[in-house]
Amino acid sequence: MRRVVNRIVPALLAAVLAPAAHAAVNSYRFLHVTIDTPWHIFLFLLMGVFAPFVLMVVLMWRYSFRKRGRPDSPESGKPPRS
Repeated sequence: MRRVVNRIVPALLAAVLAPAAHAAVNSYRFLHVTIDTPWHIFLFLLMGVFAPFVLMVVLMWRYSFRKRGRPDSPESGKPPRS
C-alpha cells in the first residue's frame, strides 16, 4: 500500500502543477517590453522607497509646531534644568 501511495502522490502533484507551469512559460505574452521598461520599474520602486521618508519629514515638521505651541510642555524650546 505504501508503494502505491509513494507512486501516486507525486504523479498527482505533477498533474496538478503541470498546467500552472505551462501557463508560466509565456508570462510576457501581453507585456510590451521596451528599453524604457527597466527605468519605469526603477522609478516606480523609487517612489515606494522615498514615500515613507517624505511622510516622516512632513509629520515631524507638523508635530514640531504643536510642541512649540504648548507653553507647559517641557519640550517647548526651554532649556532643561540641571
